[in-house]
Amino acid sequence: MSKGKLILFPVTIGGTLESSLPVGNRDLLDSCRVFIVEEVRTARRFLKSAGYSHRIDDTLFLELNEHTDPLTIGSYLDSLEKGENVGLLSEAGLPCVADPGALATRLAQEKGLEVVPLVGPSSLMMTLMASGLNGQNFAFVGYLPVERTQREKTIRVLEARSYKERQTQIFIEAPYRNNQLLQSLVNVCRGETHICVGCDIMLPTQFIRTMTAAQWKNHMPNLHKRNTVFAISGQ
Repeated sequence: MSKGKLILFPVTIGGTLESSLPVGNRDLLDSCRVFIVEEVRTARRFLKSAGYSHRIDDTLFLELNEHTDPLTIGSYLDSLEKGENVGLLSEAGLPCVADPGALATRLAQEKGLEVVPLVGPSSLMMTLMASGLNGQNFAFVGYLPVERTQREKTIRVLEARSYKERQTQIFIEAPYRNNQLLQSLVNVCRGETHICVGCDIMLPTQFIRTMTAAQWKNHMPNLHKRNTVFAISGQ
């Protein structure tokens, strides 16, 4: 018996389904009756908006987030062993990138199961695309430390790496700490270091701007509780 596939479904990050996701993605949703999700409520909402043809109340949702016992994740792939496809949904954007779904994907790879990534929106890549910074050599480093001293120490390390390796450094922050992070960047980075701020990607309020640290000092936007991607480059 052939085994099922773990299908990685991107989720909209602000735009409509028509502007964010290929029709083929929505067709593949109907091949799955089991979904690994970060949060059941938002997953149900997404499937409904995407035109999922099966009865949602009869669909099995398996939560994978910071509260999930790692020992239970192996059972999430049982349907694959039976020849059934399983969908993996991110909360927003691409699954498994800054997303706990990577744990399920890693296990599927270890078991030799087929993993199918699908096309969809990524705020990280869309910010990089529009930034004008080096897209040939870049690194996504996730979240920076919360404590200010450690955060600013990390910024100095990333900035030095960017100058030495000509590598764009990309990172994110919890939306309610965005203003503090931008302030740290302006305070710590050299005046000539380029900083890109990508905010509210694919929303009507989308804002993507690259300026030097010196220029940002006089143009500090309010990023509080707005989904934002940051990038720095010493190019």
